[in-house]
Amino acid sequence: MIKYTILIWIAVMSFTVGAQYNSEGDNISRFRPGAFWFYSGFRPAQPDKPQKYDRLIVDLTYNDWLGDQGPFENHWASTGVNTNLMFDIPMTKKNDKASFGIGISHEYTNVRHNNKFLINDSLNVTQYVLKDTSDLFFKSALAGNSFSIPIEFRFRSNGWRHFKFHIGGKIGYQANLYSRQVTKQNGRREVTRQYNFPDQSNLIYSAHIRIGIRNWALFASYSFNPIFKESESVQLNRLQMGLSISLF
Repeated sequence: MIKYTILIWIAVMSFTVGAQYNSEGDNISRFRPGAFWFYSGFRPAQPDKPQKYDRLIVDLTYNDWLGDQGPFENHWASTGVNTNLMFDIPMTKKNDKASFGIGISHEYTNVRHNNKFLINDSLNVTQYVLKDTSDLFFKSALAGNSFSIPIEFRFRSNGWRHFKFHIGGKIGYQANLYSRQVTKQNGRREVTRQYNFPDQSNLIYSAHIRIGIRNWALFASYSFNPIFKESESVQLNRLQMGLSISLF
C-alpha cells in the first residue's frame, strides 16, 4: 500500500511541477490546454514562442449518410471515433491567433442501419435493400477503417480560455469496409461480415469544421465522394457530427 501511495504522489507531483500560475492564483498553461496541460515537456517552454494547441484531437462522432437515403434515418448507435495527431504551425512567429494544422488521422466509422447491402456480381455494383420478414438478422451495420492526412486552418482568440474555429479537409485511403450482420439461432449469437465490395471508393476526401472553447469543440464532416463509386450503386456520402476533445 505504501508503494502505491508513493507512486501516486510522484505522478501528481510530476504533473503539477510544470504548472504555472497567474496573478490570481489560477493554474494556466502556455502550451497545452488538454488532459496533459500540466506537463511542460523535458525542457522549459520559451516564453517568446507562440502558444501551440490541438495536437492530439479525438472526435467522438455520430455517423450518417446523405444521398439516396436522407440523414437521421439510421439507428442512434451509429458511433465512431477519429484520432488526429497534428502539428500546430503558427502562420507568423509573433502571432498565435492563426495557425496551420497538418498531420495524420485514423477514422473508425460505424453506421447502424438494420437493413442490408447486396452485391450484384454481374454488374459489380452494390445495392441497399430494406429488411424483410424472411431475413434472420436483427442487427446490421456498415463499418470500416480509414487513414488520411488532415489539413486545416485554425483561428483562435487570445488567452488560455480561447474561442477557436477550425476549417479544413482530409484526403486518405479506405483501409477496409465491411457489412456486419448479427443473428441469433438456437439461442446462440452469430456475427457475419462481408468484405470486398467490388465498387467501394478507396480514395476518400472530405471537409470538416470545429467550433469550440479551449479543448472542447463541436465537430462536423462531410465526404464529397460516395462510399460506392459506380453510378448504378446506391449513392451514399458520409456525414459525421460530434464532439472533439483536444488532449494535447
